[in-house]
Amino acid sequence: MPKSKGLMERIKDGETVIVAEGYIFAFEHLGYLKAGPFTPEVVVDHPELVRQMYKDFVRAGSDVVQAFTYYGHRNKFKLVGREDELEKQNRLALKLAREVADETGTLMCGDLSNTFVYQPGNEEAIATTKAMFKEQVEWAVDEGADFIVGETFGHLGEAMLATQAIKEYGKGVPAVITFGTHFSKYSKDGKVLTADDVEFNDALRRLVAAGADVVGFNCMSGPTSMLPLLESASKADIGVPIAALPVPYRTTMEEPNFTTIKDPVSGQRAFYTDLDCLLCSRTDIVKFAERCAQLKIPYVGLCCGNSPHYTRTLAETLGRVTEASKYSPDMSLHGFYGTNAGKVNTYYTKMTQDLPATKAMTAKE
Repeated sequence: MPKSKGLMERIKDGETVIVAEGYIFAFEHLGYLKAGPFTPEVVVDHPELVRQMYKDFVRAGSDVVQAFTYYGHRNKFKLVGREDELEKQNRLALKLAREVADETGTLMCGDLSNTFVYQPGNEEAIATTKAMFKEQVEWAVDEGADFIVGETFGHLGEAMLATQAIKEYGKGVPAVITFGTHFSKYSKDGKVLTADDVEFNDALRRLVAAGADVVGFNCMSGPTSMLPLLESASKADIGVPIAALPVPYRTTMEEPNFTTIKDPVSGQRAFYTDLDCLLCSRTDIVKFAERCAQLKIPYVGLCCGNSPHYTRTLAETLGRVTEASKYSPDMSLHGFYGTNAGKVNTYYTKMTQDLPATKAMTAKE
């Protein structure tokens, strides 16, 4: 297909760019990735599955094929004893993403993530982090990335290093930099701070000053707990477009972080293996997309926990008709809840209407 317009050109033209993330959880759910280290080894072990998931997300409405290099950095691969395969993993993830993007006329981006190496004031840790970002940026540029994402940073300092690496080694490609809220702090006057004590709107402005082209938030917060941050950033004079990519989990203002939110039945921390009971509904995604549209946020997506049906819901709410829209739900055709069910399947319709739960719901309505 013809090469798509670039990221910043699309945003300048008033378009909303939809970005599907969430490969790590998706492959863990399929049994091809281990929870805990969460390393993207599936890229090397089963590249055909990664290619298919890229296509599935584009089919559902993503405008971007984000190369599966999240946690594909030297520290993570050393943890699982596969550091010697790191470059192979990165380049293969990027090549596959480039192929799918070219086939579908979408954009392709590289991806940097928090490193678990960075420590404020530790020069050795900072140097190591810089080196890790440098090699990933260079691989992304070599494989034709249209832009590069740096995401899930708790510290402004680490986000700055990612921004600087993209600016220095990215050969002019745009930089999208987003904060996670896993180490956020709350000041006495109610402001939300980064792990290194910088108010988030100020942190976003500092990233812009360092050269970031799009800034915002991803991961950790679900739609409910991310929206106040987005609303605040949208009102502030940040200087560049805002990005919004929450996790599709029902975090709250009382429990804003999906890594610490509790299972409502057991009362225990749900992360990771019991998060399923806290997934958002599709209606939750609709409401989030509508609010993002009202705020005129031009870079919107979903992070860990995402799947194609969520991305399709997001895209359709923003007015898109996707390839996967052919199979969007149509409950009017259902056997006993459908529009003509009472005329066609009277026996099963009556059985459904006689159920206690149905009677209770009807009475409530």
